[in-house]
Amino acid sequence: MTQKTFMLVHGAWHGGWCWRRVADRLEKQGHKVLTPTLTGLGERLHLMSPSIDLDTHIADVVNVVKWEDLKGVCLVAHSYGGWPVSGALEKILDRVSSIVFLDAFVPEDGQKGFDLASDFSRKGTLEAQQKGEISRPAPPASTFHVNEQDRAWVDSKTTPQPLALAFSTIRLTGAREKVAKKTYIRAPVYPQPAFDTYYAAKKADSSWRTYEVPCGHDVMVDMPDRLVEILLESA
Repeated sequence: MTQKTFMLVHGAWHGGWCWRRVADRLEKQGHKVLTPTLTGLGERLHLMSPSIDLDTHIADVVNVVKWEDLKGVCLVAHSYGGWPVSGALEKILDRVSSIVFLDAFVPEDGQKGFDLASDFSRKGTLEAQQKGEISRPAPPASTFHVNEQDRAWVDSKTTPQPLALAFSTIRLTGAREKVAKKTYIRAPVYPQPAFDTYYAAKKADSSWRTYEVPCGHDVMVDMPDRLVEILLESA
C-alpha cells in the first residue's frame, strides 16, 4: 500500500488531541499524519489573544505544509476547521491531492463564521461579545452528542474559542473546488442545518463523494475505525 500523508485539522474548542485515535490507526498502517493545533486552542491555549482571527488559523495550516515540505496531502477539516482549510487551499493548492470535510463548514467567499453558526454557538458568541471577552467557553461534550464513555475526557480537553474568528470574513477564489478528490462526511446525529445543506449539495455534485456516519459530531472520537476506512478511500 502506498504511504499517504494526512493533515487533520480540528474544529472549534478542540485541538490536535481529538485526532489521537485516528492518527494512531493511520500511523500503525504506515501513513504520515500531522494534527496541528490552531493558535490559542488545545495545548496552545497560552497563546489566546484578541488578535487571533481567521487569517491566524489559515497561516497555522499553510505554515505546517510549507515548513514540513508536504506534498500530495489529504487535508481533513472537522467542523469549524472547514474555514481555515478553505482559506489555506488558496495558498497551498499545489500541495494538496485530496480534501475531506468532516461534518464541516464549506464557506463561500465573503462569509463569516457567525453567519452560519448554530443557534447555541451564535448565542454564546453574542454573550461573550457583550461581556467584552476575547473568547467563548466550550459547550459540554454532550452538545456534540459525544458517546457517554468519552464525554468526561472531551470535556477535560476542550478550551475556549477565540471570539474574533466568528467575525472574520473569508476571501476565496475557488481553489477548494479545484482539488482533484473531494469528500464530505455528515454525522446526522448532531443537528446542524448548515451541514445538512452542504451534504445534500455535495451528494448532488458528481465531483464530490459523500458518506454518512451514524454517530455524534466528534466522529474521530466516536467512530475512529470507520473514519479511518473513509479517509483511506478518500485520500
